Amino acid sequence: MTVVQGKSTERRVVANVLRGSVGNLIEWYDWYAYTAFSIYFAAAFFPKGDQTAQLLNTAAVFAVGFLMRPLGGWLLGRYADRHGRRAALTLSVTLMALGSLIIALTPSYATIGVAAPVLLVLARLLQGLSVGGEYATSATYLSEVASPARRGFYSSFQYVTLTAGQLVALGVQIVLQQFLAKSEMMEWGWRIAFVIGATGAIVVMWLRRGMDESENFEKQKENPEKGTFKALLKHPKECLLVVGLTLGGTVAFYTYTTYLQKFMVNTSKIDAATVSWINFAALLVFVVLQPIAGALSDRIGRRPLLLGFGVLGTLATVPLLSTLARTSEAFPAFLLMLGGLVIVTGYTSINAIVKAELFPTNIRALGVGLPYALTVAIFGGTAEYVALWFKQAGMESVFFYYVAGCVLISLLVYGFMRETSKDSVLDKD
Repeated sequence: MTVVQGKSTERRVVANVLRGSVGNLIEWYDWYAYTAFSIYFAAAFFPKGDQTAQLLNTAAVFAVGFLMRPLGGWLLGRYADRHGRRAALTLSVTLMALGSLIIALTPSYATIGVAAPVLLVLARLLQGLSVGGEYATSATYLSEVASPARRGFYSSFQYVTLTAGQLVALGVQIVLQQFLAKSEMMEWGWRIAFVIGATGAIVVMWLRRGMDESENFEKQKENPEKGTFKALLKHPKECLLVVGLTLGGTVAFYTYTTYLQKFMVNTSKIDAATVSWINFAALLVFVVLQPIAGALSDRIGRRPLLLGFGVLGTLATVPLLSTLARTSEAFPAFLLMLGGLVIVTGYTSINAIVKAELFPTNIRALGVGLPYALTVAIFGGTAEYVALWFKQAGMESVFFYYVAGCVLISLLVYGFMRETSKDSVLDKD
């Protein structure tokens, strides 16, 4: 059944957004379970060494997974533009389920030697391929099925479910920490999280088969240039805009979400269990902020939120992270993390719809996915590795300036770009 934008009820829109978003949540749960539990499984996959060295190895594998995201953005984005958003979303969650299952079942380094990290890399490559296609297709689908006057609000649910996936991963971690000793967590407890992820992904495969296809895609079914690289090359300015839009946001997002958990354990010296609660509470507030900011963008436009993120991110990052490095108390650490997440909300809540509003339907998923995934792979996926490298080199504070510099570059882009909500390509398809 096809959604007809002008005639569909708000209830139908909500139903499709929810079905798409639940799948997005499970995908990102699987992706973030890796970072949430890496503190426990790092020793299982790599030779014995100091904690920073083992975390550096897991961070490197995390970055390797990101290298597949451009390939996923290209292959699954092209697939979504040629065969439909629903088919691509179902395929992406299948790949994610397979990756989680491999991690859950792989024996330790002590048992199978170098094969353990090799299998871990293989699993992350599959998950990277999945996430690369998931982001683009999900952003495209939500923007196309949303009511025109509420696109910012509905599209914000991409980061609601993206972050909720991380919250669920942290929630599973907290629950396991209550029932299992640290030695049990490191020996086998962490595997439970990946079994949950693989099971959830299989359920989502079934749910996504019942989603409606978007009217925008149906109108382009006979377009001979749908999903082609040739068609994408006709939009070089838009591709560069996606890169500039993403650069500062992705570095800041991965710094304030995935890396801060290790930062607070490794630098601030807060115990891992307390850090899990800090992350959970801060991310819960962050989730609530997304639709609020998305709805605000429907009223005042996208650029004001992006500019707010750019200015505050440039000025506040260094003092915020410098203060957190000297903070060992839970509540002040929570407030500092939350401050960073409030700032980055100006980007996360609307970045998907801004990008979708730049491209025509025949190459929307590919146009959103490929340049975004390239940027995230180069900058977002390496943020944690760069941070740990500077720490190991005794220059941890240099990373703070690196993050602020990336945000500054994006701020310059926000300053010169057009207001996409006033001249959306979605209204011209």
